[in-house]
Amino acid sequence: MKKLLCGLVCGLVAGFAALAICLAQDAGPAKHVVVLHAARMLDVAAGKLVAPGEVLVEGERIVAVGPHVERPAGAEVIDLGDATLMPGLIDAHVHLFLHPGAEDLQTVQESVPERTLIAAGAAKADLMAGFTAERDMGTEGAGCADVAVRNAINSGLIPGPRMRMSCNAIDLTGGHEDAIGYNPAQRVLSNADYADSSEEIVKVMREQRKGGADFTKVYETGKDGVREGEFVTPYQYTEAELRAAVKEAERTGGGVGSGRGVAVHATGEPGTGFAVAAGVASVDHAYQLSDSTMKAMKEKQIYAVPTFAISEYFADHAASKATEARERQLIVYHAAEFKKQLAAGVPMAVGSDVGPFPHGTQARELELMVEFGMKPAAVLQADLLNGAKLLGWAGKIGELKAGYYADVIAVPGDPLVDISATTKVVFVMKNGVVYKRP
Repeated sequence: MKKLLCGLVCGLVAGFAALAICLAQDAGPAKHVVVLHAARMLDVAAGKLVAPGEVLVEGERIVAVGPHVERPAGAEVIDLGDATLMPGLIDAHVHLFLHPGAEDLQTVQESVPERTLIAAGAAKADLMAGFTAERDMGTEGAGCADVAVRNAINSGLIPGPRMRMSCNAIDLTGGHEDAIGYNPAQRVLSNADYADSSEEIVKVMREQRKGGADFTKVYETGKDGVREGEFVTPYQYTEAELRAAVKEAERTGGGVGSGRGVAVHATGEPGTGFAVAAGVASVDHAYQLSDSTMKAMKEKQIYAVPTFAISEYFADHAASKATEARERQLIVYHAAEFKKQLAAGVPMAVGSDVGPFPHGTQARELELMVEFGMKPAAVLQADLLNGAKLLGWAGKIGELKAGYYADVIAVPGDPLVDISATTKVVFVMKNGVVYKRP
């Protein structure tokens, strides 16, 4: 009898042990716990620093932040010394599928597979520069190959920022991105998808969403010029046509703050006004906005994305003195208009148009926004808070807060005093994974 009871007890103990092992296996592997420590930490919303700064990360999420956080047993402690912890940077206007050189020839001479490999390298370069989230504003003729890059990043196959993708942009026949200047008989394709009516815009949008696009990019103006001292740019789509695009985006979940709406390349009136009246998510470039357009953008919280860095690069690398003079004239004009937009309360997001200039160098955009009139704290808020909203990740990225994704970078010095600190990122963590450290 004693042997029988003993056997039953042993069996029960073994059973419970096996059950515990099974439960532990079902729960999955223990999440890696990291404590980040630095001399300072940026409180984005308050526009101030906390000293010292610590962030407790468990798996892909931030668990706690403050001058001192709990240090659980077994946690990895990364001491970044005399640096400032801050959220990963956001670039709301990038082109992963472009690189320095003739843009029109890249799309003709380089195959889509080659360009996709180039895009993967660009995504890594941007991440290593501290940009942990981006919005790709068109593959420039590579269709929905950007979706494959996004999916590869999300599955861990390649390193890169968390991405919002648009596939190709949408453009008129003979519009801004069409292959103008080539022999028409050769039928060189546009770098965008053709749509010449509301119905065609909606059809293209449906095809792109089927292909995996997150949002829609539309070319609304171009080609830009200066006529008798006045900035001029023809519009491409009417307000009604843009409304059709916005309505279609909303039908598929592209409402305000979703990151899945419509963004327009629009440099001036009347196109910028048509886009804002239609209810787009952002007006990218925004050289010229009328008083009524600025008022509407403030009321509707439609973001302007200035893209100064690309203009500076084109001026610095112009093929002729005449081209350089034209580019610098536009920069001066845009900077003056930017000051008017700030005074009018137009909400800003940060986008560099990187691609035609080297990936990984686009923090220059933050420096230029400060140079042209914004305070460093305001630029960082535009980049991080407004950028998170524009990309549809508000409450998930853009701040160092419990429950947010662990997208954390470190920069030397104080970015609230010297914004150029953002060009010298020394540490990068995205989704709780460390990609760069001193």
